[in-house]
Amino acid sequence: MIETDQWSKQSLKYEFQDQSLLVLALTHRSVSSVNNERLEFLGDSILGFVIADLVYQLKQEIDEGNLTRLRAHLVQESTLHKIAVTMNLSDYIILGSGEKKSGVKYRPSVLSDTLEALIGAVYIDGGYQQTRELIKRLFDSWLTNLPDLNALKDSKTQLQELLQHDGDALPSYILKKTMGADHDQVFYVDCKIKKNDLQTIGQGSSRRNAEQQAAKEMLKKLNE
Repeated sequence: MIETDQWSKQSLKYEFQDQSLLVLALTHRSVSSVNNERLEFLGDSILGFVIADLVYQLKQEIDEGNLTRLRAHLVQESTLHKIAVTMNLSDYIILGSGEKKSGVKYRPSVLSDTLEALIGAVYIDGGYQQTRELIKRLFDSWLTNLPDLNALKDSKTQLQELLQHDGDALPSYILKKTMGADHDQVFYVDCKIKKNDLQTIGQGSSRRNAEQQAAKEMLKKLNE
């Protein structure tokens, strides 16, 4: 495995003036109270702003709602995770001794958070323009191949628009039960529509996720 500073030059195309910032950006909270969470907070905000600016310049013909969808698509955890994987970022995350064999460094949330921390570190080390160029490099292929806007609408939005288009009543979402310990809960939600008296059930790690899953199942039923 190459040294961390060489990896940064190759993968980020950026050379840190202050190497301690690079180390801090890669340091997981399992190490100590001195970790990358503050840099992650900063990087998350900068990433959102720069991506908003880039899609605003790139897509001058679309409205605010669709710009918001594009930004959300680009800065979501799954997108950041995929970018982090292409950089082999998991090989360079610094973990506490108890987490080294746990596989935590491969978790999408950990990889996406670390990437945001790196963005924050570059901002402190090199300033805004360097950070903007870094984000443009990281997201180049994603910005070049933006998805169809309709595909970015979540299931609840798609279901609502479909029913409104047909003049039908909007769906209702009812929380049926919650199972599991407080830190590992599973939510179960019913989605009901008056059209054909249909009902579906969704489950997820949050009520919102369960509602989205229930709406997705309802769309499948209606499309059948």
